[in-house]
Amino acid sequence: MKIEFILNGRTLYTNVDDFQNAQVFLTQQGMISVRDSDHHAGFTGSDTILLDGKPVNAGLLVAAQLDGHSVETGESLSGVNKMGYLQAALVDAGAVQSGYNAPASALILKELLERIEKPTDSDIRDAFSGLFVRDYGYIPLFKAVELALEYRDDPDFAHGSAKTKIAPEFREDLRDVGTPRRKVDGAQLVMGRKAYVEDRVEPGSLYMKLLRSSFAHAYITKIDTSMAESLPGVVSIVTHENCPDVYYGSAGQGFPEPSPYDKKMFNQKIRHHGDRIAAVVAETEQIALDAIALIHVEYEALPVIRSIEEAKAEGAPIVQNGWIEYVAGAPDDLEEQNKGADPRDGRVIYQFPIGGNPRKNIAASVDGGIGDVEAAFKDSDVVLEREYESSQIQCTPLEPHVVYTKMEGDRLVIHASTQVPWHLRRIVALVLGIKENKIHVIKERVGGGYGSKQDILLEELAAWVTWQTGKSVFYQYSRKEEFIACTTRHVMKIKVKIGAKKDGTMTAIDMTVEANTGPFGNHCLTVPMNACSKSLPLFLCDHFHFDVTTYYSNIPPAGAYQGYGAPKGSYALQMAVAELAEALGMDPLALIEKNRVREGSMLDILKCLGEGREGKAAPVISCGLDGSLKKGAELIEWGKKVESADPDVKIGKGVVIIQQGSGLPGLDHSNAEVKLLTDGTLLVRSGGADLGTGLDTVCVKVAAEVLCSPMNDIAIRSGDSDTTSFDTGAYASSGTYFSGNAALKAAEDLKVKILKAAGEMLNEPVENLVLEYPSLVKGKKGQVSFEEISRDSLTGEGRGQLIGSASYTTEDSAFPYGAHFCQVAENIRSGAVKIQKYYALQDCGTPINPELALGQIYGGVMKSIGHTLYEEMVFDERGRCINPDLRSYGVPMMGDVPEDFQAHMVFTDDPFGPFGGKSISEIAVNGAAPVIANAIHDACGVWIRSWPLTPEKILKGLGKI
Repeated sequence: MKIEFILNGRTLYTNVDDFQNAQVFLTQQGMISVRDSDHHAGFTGSDTILLDGKPVNAGLLVAAQLDGHSVETGESLSGVNKMGYLQAALVDAGAVQSGYNAPASALILKELLERIEKPTDSDIRDAFSGLFVRDYGYIPLFKAVELALEYRDDPDFAHGSAKTKIAPEFREDLRDVGTPRRKVDGAQLVMGRKAYVEDRVEPGSLYMKLLRSSFAHAYITKIDTSMAESLPGVVSIVTHENCPDVYYGSAGQGFPEPSPYDKKMFNQKIRHHGDRIAAVVAETEQIALDAIALIHVEYEALPVIRSIEEAKAEGAPIVQNGWIEYVAGAPDDLEEQNKGADPRDGRVIYQFPIGGNPRKNIAASVDGGIGDVEAAFKDSDVVLEREYESSQIQCTPLEPHVVYTKMEGDRLVIHASTQVPWHLRRIVALVLGIKENKIHVIKERVGGGYGSKQDILLEELAAWVTWQTGKSVFYQYSRKEEFIACTTRHVMKIKVKIGAKKDGTMTAIDMTVEANTGPFGNHCLTVPMNACSKSLPLFLCDHFHFDVTTYYSNIPPAGAYQGYGAPKGSYALQMAVAELAEALGMDPLALIEKNRVREGSMLDILKCLGEGREGKAAPVISCGLDGSLKKGAELIEWGKKVESADPDVKIGKGVVIIQQGSGLPGLDHSNAEVKLLTDGTLLVRSGGADLGTGLDTVCVKVAAEVLCSPMNDIAIRSGDSDTTSFDTGAYASSGTYFSGNAALKAAEDLKVKILKAAGEMLNEPVENLVLEYPSLVKGKKGQVSFEEISRDSLTGEGRGQLIGSASYTTEDSAFPYGAHFCQVAENIRSGAVKIQKYYALQDCGTPINPELALGQIYGGVMKSIGHTLYEEMVFDERGRCINPDLRSYGVPMMGDVPEDFQAHMVFTDDPFGPFGGKSISEIAVNGAAPVIANAIHDACGVWIRSWPLTPEKILKGLGKI
């Protein structure tokens, strides 16, 4: 049918297909800012448009409903290469990080300010109530409203001249580091410019869809694709019968990986609900879906293992019963282990021993410790033993997992939304059996990763089809696939045994971790070990022991998720410490203060806690717990009892301390270059992978500081395997510390070369010269600009282009610390929990991007509030996830933000990070579960020892059900 409507001020006459989705239609009209992140369910708000001035979800409309109306998309809010004031307000406030729904945020902001001249906090909460935000935790939207009101009447807003204080500032001795500055990719994202993988798909590209298993455990006994292959428009179908006979692991970790290679592209054995059965590549998405329906599969069903108890039970079905191999360090009984191998199960290949025994469903295991815990327990006045359990949590990035592959000449190009472009290239090369120089990985902007895009979950499949057919292939997960086929947080059961003297001195801590890794062993050693390594060192004790065992099962795959095991270890140990305080009759904060880590402490326990290698004891050089605990206690009025006017509501408070790392010293490796261009401007080339966290901005800022150059004179290219050098990847909180340090050292290398060239031009010794802002070298005889230096260097008799380069590795550690305080209102009649106050105080050294860092703290806390109170994947008896969508799964929205929610950054002068910077975002997820659980106990006396902390569990603890 023909429709007529106004699109961003322009009248459009066009034909539309009957029932064509409006979001799809608008995207076809070039409005790429209208994005689909929930399969047109109308939940996330990323498809928001203004229809006659009112915000609606385009995914809930058909195109014909636009007839006769006015439509505004995110593209309407900006000028040519210039943000509008609403967009600038969002960027400056730190509300554009991954940016996948940033244009939608700007439209909602526009409608709000047109409707209400000066919105209240309640108005703002209401306006943004339908927008799902995972990365910055909603709070920066309040600052964005404040800035927008200022910018509305300020024609100079484009220069970032806000009078409103955006965020605390640090390091007065520096120009850009520690001060809010516009995120270097912020304008691109908020203006709805091409940025993400889906924006790179060229006309004529093929579409991939997967047939996935409804069984959780079964053998494929027959598969017939003949009818599907005969369907016009079908180009390729891949199954276990024609895929590469190559075993690999999906964990994007450093090589050799401390994870087994225990999967093929397609396996004859189905190991989880949603496992791959067949891939169909066709000319259109609909043809691919139609073809999937024509594939006939027969199965031999097997018993399903869902829990740790079932996995380790005597006579349990074996999830990975294939041939076991070791590249190095094979155990003496390997031949005995392989006697019962079933060829239908394939192979399990360990790069080196990690304590695995697949015949007992053990993917990995390790134990260790320092001192003598048994003797210390005997010498204790109080010994407490408790067990804590987490649930299976989905990462829920706003941008679903996605890839686009194509050929350029004889080379494969992969446009990827990935945290690990270099590991991705290596794994794809392995699977395809080709050299890495035949692969070009381009990391596009990542619309949310949170660890799940550290794993290689779909890229190798699209790459294989493109390599075999020469055709471009686009594949994007549906939201259901995100739940049933994507990696999730490991389920863990953690037993803590802790001893103390009567005065509260801790004598010994023993932690036993059992983890459920699902069908494959990606991250099966390192995530559970992190539960120990990021919790035990928080307390000074001479006697520690830990025991970690990870089991295979038939739940959807587990893998990396922000915090990487630390949230579970933190939950268990911090809860146990609070319970110990009760047993001792001590104030929990006093017990923490008596035993906590301090600046100058030596963390000997880390000798036993390496990432698949021998660990190393590390000193604590900087620790912000002193300031964090003091300020947090003042804010929440620790020790002051709060009474409720409602007799059914009890008020309680909690406190915990948390830590993380800044990358993996001794394992991580980053490289960078800084190039002086012809006109004196600069180009940073970083191997780092910015996930929306502002890593590119970090690299630009540190280069600007070293070279005394304006940030606007520095461009950056990152995460491109052709144009930049190797970087381990954006995981383990490594970005600022490793990639940032590489950029800093590359800038320092260029500075040396600039000064040498200037000295030759001015005929002065280098020691007489200094860099001065903006981009000048001054000496006693005069000065030269970077442009003059560059042009002189690039003449026919010049010295060549000036390029600084650096590689960064280190054995030095920089630990971020934090203290979280919480106040809850617990309704003892209904069991409902309301978070009244939440204060997150964190030491991240020098916050290089303070406004973005605050958002990452808020985002981490909001994620973990969701995990703590309601997020949980639920399975039926056949191992099928029964809530594989955002609405029924439940994620934190604006209405879930605590009444009084504050993040505070505590400055410490760390000598190792770039200008003192440490990591910031990952640590923030470690506090909510234990601090909320402790506050609930303070309110009503009930200890809840398993996620989520539901009203039912609370009422059961109160003896009411």
